[in-house]
Amino acid sequence: MAKTRISISLERGQAERIKQHAERAGMDVSAYLVHAATRQMAESDAIEEQFAEVDALIARAEQAASGLPAEPDPELAAELTEQERREVEEAMDLIHGRDRHDRRPGHAA
Repeated sequence: MAKTRISISLERGQAERIKQHAERAGMDVSAYLVHAATRQMAESDAIEEQFAEVDALIARAEQAASGLPAEPDPELAAELTEQERREVEEAMDLIHGRDRHDRRPGHAA
């Protein structure tokens, strides 16, 4: 199989640590880096595969939520009890991904 050369730039300290780890593993630096990268790629692929269904579900929910109004219809809201209005507000916050301070969870304020 034909091989391709890839050049990388490292800080001197990083390069030394990689060399030391490769030696301890009984490998040359190239083999060590290929092994490490291949292992990381396999782990990432497995994680993506495991969560693909959840990611697709989230994407569909976000797409569906994007078509919803940001606020409930005032005429319909007038017919609700105070408890029902709070429940609708909480549900809308969940749909739009906002907390009580109008911040999206996981996003910087």
